[in-house]
Amino acid sequence: MKKTRDVNEVLLRNVASLSKLTDKELSMMPATEAPLPSVVEVKRIVTLIKGIIFADYFQHRQSNEGIRSYHIGVNMQELFALLKQQIARGLQFCEECEATATKQRIFDEAERIALNFIDALPEIKRKLYTDVQAMFDNDPAATNYGEVIFSYPVINTMTHYRVAHVLHKMQVPVIPRIITELAHSKTGIDIHPGAEIGEFFSIDHGTGVVIGETCVIGSHVSLYQGVTLGAKSFKYDENGNMLNVPRHPIIEDYVTVYSNASILGRITIGHHSTIGGNIWLTHDVPPYSRILQSKAVDVSFQDGLGI
Repeated sequence: MKKTRDVNEVLLRNVASLSKLTDKELSMMPATEAPLPSVVEVKRIVTLIKGIIFADYFQHRQSNEGIRSYHIGVNMQELFALLKQQIARGLQFCEECEATATKQRIFDEAERIALNFIDALPEIKRKLYTDVQAMFDNDPAATNYGEVIFSYPVINTMTHYRVAHVLHKMQVPVIPRIITELAHSKTGIDIHPGAEIGEFFSIDHGTGVVIGETCVIGSHVSLYQGVTLGAKSFKYDENGNMLNVPRHPIIEDYVTVYSNASILGRITIGHHSTIGGNIWLTHDVPPYSRILQSKAVDVSFQDGLGI
């Protein structure tokens, strides 16, 4: 009996302690008391978009266009409702927004953004199908397009990225990062929603790829696993605050970057260039360049000599 009371005392004491909002918690929360974004609902948003863009792959295949249109329409209605809700919750984190904005004004702004996003879906779809084509063309192991759409991590990642990028451009706080981090946790590919990525983009294998916020990537660019397009250093204002300025590479059209290469800083890799594996690159590269490692030195030992 005493043991049960001791357990209850510990549980209740800590529930009471953890239920109190600390000053640190309050400083990290938006001033409003409305519900915060839901990761579960944001995940559902991406699932709905995949069902709309790749309708025959992630929904029941419909040969009749009218039936297909009905199912896409049902998904679109749910998507619009969830988008409005989650965007409105995300707008609470907007630092530039007026602190006095009413719930109705936030809701109206969220609806406007959600409608603009729906208008952007055809272009998102068009770009994603160029990514499918690029991945199929660049990987001899791909036997058909369905294999690429169903199973290649880059298509899952790029669906999340291209959706998040549009919302990021529309200045929606928080939600774009949730979307790209959902893909990051699943595939190991980390793309910031602020990065600019052109058409026909492919990442073979993909695990460990990092693409920073201010990267600008052209069309027909191919990356391999472990590639980092990152920052070399950071700039600060007079108060020691980090500045959000362009600090990541510019990769021009038709560039291939092989596995585990690190390209750092605001440098430009000229079009039609090839960057070999395990390269550390912090300077501009002109078009049509081939940047490769020095050849390894082959040293033979006998009976432990030299070791």
